[in-house]
Amino acid sequence: MSDTVEHVPVTLQGYLAYLNNERGYSPLTSENYSRDIRRLLALAAATPLPDLKSHHIRRFIAQLHSAGLGGRSLARVLSAWRGFYSYLMRDHGCQSNPCIGLRAPKAPKTLPHTLSPDEAVQLVEMKVETPLDARDKAMFELLYSSGLRLAELISLDLEEMKSNVQEGEVRVTGKGNKTRIVPLGSHAITALRAWFAVRDLVAKPEETALFVGKHGLRISPRTVQTQLRKCGIKQGIASGVHPHLLRHSFATHVLQSSGDLRAVQEMLGHASISTTQVYTHLDFQYLSRIYDSAHPRAKKKP
Repeated sequence: MSDTVEHVPVTLQGYLAYLNNERGYSPLTSENYSRDIRRLLALAAATPLPDLKSHHIRRFIAQLHSAGLGGRSLARVLSAWRGFYSYLMRDHGCQSNPCIGLRAPKAPKTLPHTLSPDEAVQLVEMKVETPLDARDKAMFELLYSSGLRLAELISLDLEEMKSNVQEGEVRVTGKGNKTRIVPLGSHAITALRAWFAVRDLVAKPEETALFVGKHGLRISPRTVQTQLRKCGIKQGIASGVHPHLLRHSFATHVLQSSGDLRAVQEMLGHASISTTQVYTHLDFQYLSRIYDSAHPRAKKKP
């Protein structure tokens, strides 16, 4: 994580250690929690956290809402604060949790944006001229081929991935420390083998990570995001491209082709089928567009 120990309050240090060691959260998730709790500390200012009441928390949420945070982001913030207070009650003698029973403003229901199949292919069919190009192509093919989360991608190790490629699958550990196995597409396998061939030109000798940055160490989330955005611009993709967009596109395209919602749920690693069902709405939108463009009476006025 980017926070240095001397700039992190002791209680926050302990909570982040708890999330990492006992709850099995990824470094990226813990970093998000750290950011949200720092918001709470900044809003509380000189008021000790145990002295905050529900009306303080409501005011803080209203301030963040006025500053532009949407309902979904505020719900995440409240969840982080609620969990932090539970930890303070358990380990630091805090008497109450002022976040209990509070809800964030409702977020408007928006469907995730996806690339069309042609745009996705256009994106990953990038030119490879350098070892880092080979790395980027392998990362992007893998994100689209298997629907990985960003944290899952950067946590992959070289030797295990070499075995995975032989089996035509990728084994990842996702949210809640749950492991799942996802098929690897043939294009992803080809791109990964091309990266294997040149990885040692970039990686430090003792580095175990599959994907490394220009300094030879495990690649950072920010580098993946930056390289993907640059690739999208270079490949002429109009919408801003980010790792989760490829995950959404993977899920939508597999569902459009197979209609198997349970299989998509398994491949995405969703705990609940309801989380995956958003892609049925995307699929219906796609079918509606096909109907409107293809059916001779679709746009006829009665």
